[in-house]
Amino acid sequence: MVDTLPLYHEDDLLCALHLPRRLVYHSAALPIVVSAARSRRPPPTRSHPMAVMSAMPIPNSFLAQHCQCNWQSNTKSSSVLFALDIPSTRPFQVWKLAWTGMSAMQSHIISMRGISSGKPTSNMCNAAQSTNAVSSFEKVDFLKLQNGSDIRGVAVAGVEGEPVNLTEPVAEVIGAAFAAWLLERKNPNESRWLRVSIGHDSRISAKKLQDAVSRGLAGAGLDVIQYGLASTPAMFNSTLTVDETFFCPVDGSIMITASHLPYNRNGFKFFTNAGGLGKPDIKDILVRAANICVKESIQSANATVKKVDYMAVYTSDLVAAVRKAAGNTEKPLEGFHIVVDAGNGAGGFFAGEVLEPLGAITTGSQFLEPDGMFPNHIPNPEDKVAMKAITKAVHENKADLGIIFDTDVDRSAAVDSSGREFNRNRLIALMSAIVLEEHPGTTVVTDSVTSDGLTTFIEKKLGGKHHRFKRGYKNVIDEAIRLNSIGEESHLAIETSGHGALEENNWLDDGAYLMVKLLNKLASAKASGSSSGSSVLTDLVEGLEEPAFAVELRLKIDQNHPDLKGGSFRDYGEAVLKHLENKVTSDANLKKAPINYEGVRVSGYGGWFLLRLSLHDPVLPLNIEAPSNGDAVKLGLAVLAAVKEFFALDTLALDKFVQQ
Repeated sequence: MVDTLPLYHEDDLLCALHLPRRLVYHSAALPIVVSAARSRRPPPTRSHPMAVMSAMPIPNSFLAQHCQCNWQSNTKSSSVLFALDIPSTRPFQVWKLAWTGMSAMQSHIISMRGISSGKPTSNMCNAAQSTNAVSSFEKVDFLKLQNGSDIRGVAVAGVEGEPVNLTEPVAEVIGAAFAAWLLERKNPNESRWLRVSIGHDSRISAKKLQDAVSRGLAGAGLDVIQYGLASTPAMFNSTLTVDETFFCPVDGSIMITASHLPYNRNGFKFFTNAGGLGKPDIKDILVRAANICVKESIQSANATVKKVDYMAVYTSDLVAAVRKAAGNTEKPLEGFHIVVDAGNGAGGFFAGEVLEPLGAITTGSQFLEPDGMFPNHIPNPEDKVAMKAITKAVHENKADLGIIFDTDVDRSAAVDSSGREFNRNRLIALMSAIVLEEHPGTTVVTDSVTSDGLTTFIEKKLGGKHHRFKRGYKNVIDEAIRLNSIGEESHLAIETSGHGALEENNWLDDGAYLMVKLLNKLASAKASGSSSGSSVLTDLVEGLEEPAFAVELRLKIDQNHPDLKGGSFRDYGEAVLKHLENKVTSDANLKKAPINYEGVRVSGYGGWFLLRLSLHDPVLPLNIEAPSNGDAVKLGLAVLAAVKEFFALDTLALDKFVQQ
């Protein structure tokens, strides 16, 4: 960190010196661009956002008189840091320094009293703890905030053993880092600056993180549009909507959520019109964040922060989709009784803003009010307690259908009038049936833990193709997009977790849109005069073979065990999988899956097992499905015999299972 004296306001400085608004100094090492950013910004260029609009070399004598420099070197790059050393009459001014032709990773923000500097190889950011909401960093390892294609951390204190690492200062720096990432990829035009939308779920830390991220974005010169309580799918959708009334399309979008995790957690998901950011992008942003150490608030840049009700746009699109499927009938769900369980997350809108305008009765809907403490049940369509709650609501209200969402509405599930659940494999089967009616022969991409019975259903009953890929909704979606790019038609990418995306919906991971597809079937059946309640959905999954026994066990890797010999848990886990694979080949009762993209999948004893390495944690999840408990135990014993030599692997859960 290099302290500097305050800077003059740009107009005072540049007019006094008769210099253009943006200045370039061609040093012996690198061309340097100095630019001033504030509320009255000049229009950007179509070239690099840090490019010079009107430039002239600054004489060495000027730099010698008015600048102080600090050279830093490392093995990868050399950089020069400098700031104009002139008294200030307007203190709230942010200056930007960049060298042209270099990546935004090497850009630095010079504020009125500090220079943002950091070594590109460092992931740590240190600054003294203070009451200043922008500069008060504890020692933060930013890369530990990465959770696959999301950022997640602890945002609320009070849970033992879970120190807060997602603070307002950290969120602000992440906002600035995303701005840098976005500016590098999106060229502003002459009419407006880049815009980013921000929304959040019902978590108790949501609003403070929203404001912090907004400061980071606005301080970097981007316009911010806050949506308040919103859904993850709506945030992606805002990059596609064309409606200047709502400042759309935005160039980037951020959803503040930690899905179904406990109340003290929170995180960020990022989007552009190309979709959700992937793992490399998230790492890039976090590395940038680690290199930004800001000593004073950058909110003074005064880029605009607006608030709009974008959810009104998003919900109207959902309503229009159902009406269209029913031949443009105004109330195509009239007479249907549908209850919604939002789990006190962000999905409460679906009852009043989607179902009721379509004519549905929604009495008996529950937990629609946002409450970040989640007092009734975990908002998770995979959770047994949550599914029991919506099933009970369907029975008690004699409803035709029940719908349940996770916290940020990118996952969903349903329950028919008899209480039969449509989640996990059954939801995939239902969505496959609907999509294959519309697109015969198409490929359905799923995650790795789907059942053999689902494969048979998709390929033998529906005439489609089942492409079983990896865990992770982004993995599944990206694989479907890849298949289409090489000529293999795919219209559905869906996980057993309830994440699902359709090609017709821009591969948007949208739990609400999945439910719209179910509503479309109800509405079209009613319009054709063949309606018989939710049985039209139940009939679509007739013939799906479901296992009599299914279990998931989690085998943890002790990262401190000497058996790791200083290696990573990932290397250790891969060694376990390789050993298991070798053992399987010598067992006549077991057969390794001929095509498999994740872990070791083996069939035998009428069932199957899959042992894989968790995407993020030092855990080997083991999924077993079999026609009986006894057959499942036989599969478990086969796994146990192979992994018992790995002493850093906690097999207690598997031991208990095979001894029952």
